[in-house]
Amino acid sequence: MQRLWVNIDGDIEELCVPAEIDEVMPGVSWGRPDDLFTPSFWKYQSEAQVRRNRYSHHRLGSNLLEEIAVCLLGGYGIPAEIGMAAFERLKRENMLLGDSSEPEIYAQLSQPFEMQGSARRYRFAAQKSSYLARSLQMAKDFPVDEPPRLLRNRLLDLPGIGPKTASWIVRNHLDSDDVAIIDVHLHRACVMMNVFEAKSDPAKEYFSLETLFLLFAEALKVRASVLDAIIWDFMRRIGPTARNSKTAQAFQLQLAF
Repeated sequence: MQRLWVNIDGDIEELCVPAEIDEVMPGVSWGRPDDLFTPSFWKYQSEAQVRRNRYSHHRLGSNLLEEIAVCLLGGYGIPAEIGMAAFERLKRENMLLGDSSEPEIYAQLSQPFEMQGSARRYRFAAQKSSYLARSLQMAKDFPVDEPPRLLRNRLLDLPGIGPKTASWIVRNHLDSDDVAIIDVHLHRACVMMNVFEAKSDPAKEYFSLETLFLLFAEALKVRASVLDAIIWDFMRRIGPTARNSKTAQAFQLQLAF
């Protein structure tokens, strides 16, 4: 048994995790909590952040159509701040109700965004305008109360939405722990822990990898949605830094305390 302590505004709480050599799941050892990217490390970070009420609110939109829009406008190749700026512009213009045309949306996305004193453009404006106009029109009549997996199946029929984006929408909109967002950051972290095989490919094995991640979260006794968000944010910000780098060690302390 490994004993840890979490400092929450001066209150010290004890946290115990299994021994370093014990297995979380077959082939995956707990490791040390002060060793980056181990299950113990993620368990400690998750417990510390939950106690600070962080990473527990995922919704970005106020309804399903807005959540579809914000997730479609973000994702691979789109910086988060640009995706959010595009979403806010379309929302201000009342263009996320499912009745705006592709040219109308494109006219908004193709205009530069002023950010920190410079003009920045939204990439893939034409493609995303097409996806968004058609997806919102199709989703207008989706049931408002539907189990997470069924909603995801519906979302997979929309233009431009694959398993990752559909899972992202469901996780955010329903605060669901029944799905996982298997992106490059989460995949890299899980490969480091041996939860995923190094040769695994989310593009071809999304749902089997999702099952493994959900089992991993259950074994850690951490909500899958919270664990997913913490791993994503940490790995995104730290980048492909080596395990023993000073940058990674400094970030570890910043995130935990």
